[in-house]
Amino acid sequence: MIVTTDINPERDIYYLGALVLEVLKESKSKEIDYFDAYQALNQKEKVSISLFSLILDWLFLLGAVKSDQRFIVKCF
Repeated sequence: MIVTTDINPERDIYYLGALVLEVLKESKSKEIDYFDAYQALNQKEKVSISLFSLILDWLFLLGAVKSDQRFIVKCF
């Protein structure tokens, strides 16, 4: 679910998407390996690999990231 009525935002796609964008912003290069981004996100907030994929799908639909083989490329 994208937006929930829960008080805790830890599982909202908006919140987790913002954390992924923060990880990408902190990256020195324009692209980051899929699993490196997953590990960096897990240091901030523990998520499953399937939830991480859902977050990246949502960011891709928004145009915030794009895919380049095994890398995630930031579009900002």
